[in-house]
Amino acid sequence: MTPALGLAVGSLIVGAVALALKALAWWMTGSVALLSDALESTVNLATALAALVAIRIAQRPADANHPFGHQKAEFFSAVLEGVMIVVAAAFILHEAWSGFSAPRVPVAPVPGLLVNGLATVLNGVWAFVLIHRGGRLKSPALVADGRHLWTDVLTSGGVALGVLLALRTGWWVLDPLMAALVAVNILWSGWGIVRDSLSGLMDEAVPDRVLARIRAVIAAEAQGALEAHDLRTRHAGSATFVQFHLVVPGSMTVFDAHEICDRIEGAIRDAVPGARITIHVEPEQKSKHQGIVVPG
Repeated sequence: MTPALGLAVGSLIVGAVALALKALAWWMTGSVALLSDALESTVNLATALAALVAIRIAQRPADANHPFGHQKAEFFSAVLEGVMIVVAAAFILHEAWSGFSAPRVPVAPVPGLLVNGLATVLNGVWAFVLIHRGGRLKSPALVADGRHLWTDVLTSGGVALGVLLALRTGWWVLDPLMAALVAVNILWSGWGIVRDSLSGLMDEAVPDRVLARIRAVIAAEAQGALEAHDLRTRHAGSATFVQFHLVVPGSMTVFDAHEICDRIEGAIRDAVPGARITIHVEPEQKSKHQGIVVPG
């Protein structure tokens, strides 16, 4: 089992335990706010399953029908997560409206909050693991799952604060109010996840800092060539695709040009793990006198 797949399985287990704890907290109290927290956990569990499936697909090797690999499957998982967040928010807003219409006093709020707090701590620890490990593995599905889980931690804290304030003041309308705020917050989180995933599906270029690193590597490692131009990049899950034209002296042998390309490709892979490089070699007559100039 790969590290990414192991994390996806771990998310399923953590999601199931957290959902059970939050459902228990809602059952103990009858709080609309805690119900909203439990509903968000159902999204966590469903999206953890979607991430697991997407990661398994993404790890399949390239084939005749998918010569560039299956990495974009992870972006579809992240988009699905955003859609499911919207659905959960709609359910939460419906329950919040019912609570506004007929406010009710939660039963045993303190024990329920303690159970809910245990689930929140569990989610917080796992969110940290997913965001940091998923970032190192360049897994959009794991990072999206971790970010959503961290949003769940923040909203759970807000829910707990709202229930405690309602308990202290007797303003039980705060209970459905916190549920409504949870819905708005996860809608914003869902939009961020979908936006980032769509950038990958639309073949958005790598960030400027990564592009600058690639340009610097080409300039440093292309000794013997004249220039590089038409540099293009895109990212798809754990893979970063890099392609450019390399201009060499017209008298250079194919062997020497190939040696330069091998040197550049190795350096780019060291600087950008998971990079897949395509270099088109051209004679100096094709020089555009722009792009990346190789120091003489």
